[in-house]
Amino acid sequence: MRYMDIAQKRAQSLIEKQSAVVLGIETSCDETAAAVVKDGRQVYGNAVYSQIPVHERYGGVVPELASRNHVEQLGPVVQRALHEAGMTLKDIDAIAVTACPGLVGALLTGVSYAKGLAYAGGLPLVGVNHIAGHIAANYISHADCAPPFICLVASGGHSHIFDVGAYTSATLIGCTRDDAAGEAFDKIARVLGLGYPGGPRLEALAAMGNPNALPLPAALRDSLDFSFSGVKTAVINYLHRMRSRGGNVNYADVAASFQHSVVRALVDKTMRAATMRGAALLTLTGGVSANKALKEAFSKRTEESGLRFFAPHPRYTGDNAAMIACAGYYALMAGQLAGLDLNAVARITYAR
Repeated sequence: MRYMDIAQKRAQSLIEKQSAVVLGIETSCDETAAAVVKDGRQVYGNAVYSQIPVHERYGGVVPELASRNHVEQLGPVVQRALHEAGMTLKDIDAIAVTACPGLVGALLTGVSYAKGLAYAGGLPLVGVNHIAGHIAANYISHADCAPPFICLVASGGHSHIFDVGAYTSATLIGCTRDDAAGEAFDKIARVLGLGYPGGPRLEALAAMGNPNALPLPAALRDSLDFSFSGVKTAVINYLHRMRSRGGNVNYADVAASFQHSVVRALVDKTMRAATMRGAALLTLTGGVSANKALKEAFSKRTEESGLRFFAPHPRYTGDNAAMIACAGYYALMAGQLAGLDLNAVARITYAR
């Protein structure tokens, strides 16, 4: 019997039971991750190998090095996740893997590994959108989180507002036109000499500064789209002017003012989207959702507006495989199987 016949037969049985233990694999950028999750909510094993020490000396992610490290670490990381879960591959019902978007070489390592596991075990294979994974992080963290809701995905590569209508359906209603929020944080952190990864370091410095010290521009006021290029350039120009004049720069004030500007844009536009769509629930996710100032601003605004608000547990804010397994479970239950021709896709375009 051919692989797809076996996989589809197994998938149908899992759908009828509405239950599955899914092994998730995530290699979209610089985190090698694997997780074992049952029924999309119960995390039995979750392993992450961070490549920060590899890329720190270069001030950012080097795609070729990321891919090589995934190849070296993926097998051991999968074994760690299985060991933590107290399981073997024989206990796994399906494989879910990030297939898009991301660094194409990095994605290919995970996709190739997942296809090999699926074929060898005759297991259903699901290709997962990395952003859908981030949205699913709240399902793991909050038992009562369920669509419909408005979700802001804020990370190093994305600043997207989605109207999430179902577990496998989301409509893009706002996104960045240039830099993503996390990318802007990293770039300003580099200009301030904070190194890589810049986001957490800039946040720590901002906590010691005055968020109203610098008047910074706000872009696209009448749109749900974001643009952080202008505020980033304004900060860089300010630093150049002050240094050329020999003036003293309060780096904490610069960091605080920049962070305040970005947070204000993210919160204002997402709240506006929730109002326009009549949402009762708003969620925040992605790597930038670990930023305390951002979470506090959302908590305050949603409480004032009578909205429920969820953000993931800190262990699920960055790239991880538990969120991929979760998203993969719901895709599996919807019959969205992938074949052995599954390929990695670096960029995707969302219809609005």
